[in-house]
Parts: sequence; C-alpha cells; structure tokens
Amino acid sequence: MGLSKDCAGHRSRLRERFAKSGFVGFAEHEIVELFLTLCLPRKDVKSLARALLQKFGSICAIFDADVHELAEVKGMGTVAPLAFKIVKTFMEIYLMRSLELNVCILDNYDRLERFWRLRLRDNKREVFEVALLNTRLELLRDGVVRLEEGVVDRTNAYPRKVIECALFRHASAIIIAHNHPSGSSVPSDHDHLITKKIEKISESLGIRFIDHIIVARYDIFSFRKEKLIKAANSTL
Repeated sequence: MGLSKDCAGHRSRLRERFAKSGFVGFAEHEIVELFLTLCLPRKDVKSLARALLQKFGSICAIFDADVHELAEVKGMGTVAPLAFKIVKTFMEIYLMRSLELNVCILDNYDRLERFWRLRLRDNKREVFEVALLNTRLELLRDGVVRLEEGVVDRTNAYPRKVIECALFRHASAIIIAHNHPSGSSVPSDHDHLITKKIEKISESLGIRFIDHIIVARYDIFSFRKEKLIKAANSTL
C-alpha cells in the first residue's frame, strides 16, 4: 500500500525544509520522522517518531538505544533499528577520523567531554587511557595510549605506566580517562586513589595533569570540574 497524498506531501515538505536550512526550526519529533522516512519509505511514520521519543526521551537516547530495545517499539520492524545503529557508528567514525586528520586541542570542558565520550562510551569492558598533549594542549600524534583493558567492571591502572608514557613521548600535559560500563560515572575509592597518585607524581616532574575523566553510558564525570584536582594543575 502506498502513502496517501497528504502523507507524501508532508514528507516532501520536511525534506524541502531540511534542504533549505538544515534542522533549523524542526521539532524533535520532526527530526526523528525525517530519518524514519529513509528507513520506512512506504509507511506513515509520524506516530512512530513520537512513540520513540516518548519511550526513550530524546534523540540522543534513541540513537544510544540497543537494537533490540528499538525493535520493541511497535512499527519499527527490523530495518529501522539497524539503521539507527549504522548511522550512529558512521557518525562516530567520521568524528574520530576528523580529529585524527586535524590538530586536536583539548583545552576546554566541551572538547574534553566530547572527545572521551566518543572514544569510551560504548565499550563493554572497562578500559583506561592516557592522552598526551603539548604545551598548547594539542594532542600529540598517536597521542592516546590504551594502558589497560579489564573485565566488565574493573581494570588495573598504574600511575607508573602513565608517567612513563608521558616521559617517553615528551608530553607537557596529560589527561587520563576510563569508562564505567556498569552505567554510573561516580568515581570509586580506587579512582580517587589513582588520581591523587598521578597528580602528585606529575606535579613533581613538571607535567600538567589536566583531568581524570570517567565516562558512563549517559553521563560523564570530571575530577577537574568537581574541583578534585589542584587548581594549579587543572587550569586550562
């Protein structure tokens, strides 16, 4: 069964609006609806777009949802859930490649959080990484080193490894980051201990310790933002 004239006309108007000015003036449900028209070309998707937003709460949450969760929404079928995941993965690859091809400067909260969210949020196992920066807080070439990869809820992170890595690459500043696959970004006692040790050693060696970032699925924790790192070391 084809689309009604009203539905086809509505889709055409959405596409014309996007072609003219992007998503400026679009409501959230219209953005989701426009995407769904590409996945379900022969189906009226207005109510489906609203149902997705009602279930997941936001566009970001829809793209973050598991394929099986998306498929549970009536009318999604099997193609649309996979399309959301393909586009999200493609988007992440594009952003990471863009960072690799251009000078990556991690000199403010937004850049820090966006960078580490892209790298770590979807890891199913806990990993621990260090970013190596120059005096302008530009990421060195191949400047992110994965030091540990642990089981789903634990990884060992040794301050000595972080400092050795920084000294070997002649880094002027460092950022450490890891993820919490369990879902909460609240730091553990172990996280606090590691942070204090690295802060003390890096300060003695004249290496700026910028931040310790913890990434969970829906939020992120910054030791610097929470004033848990000395101001002298954490000022950008």
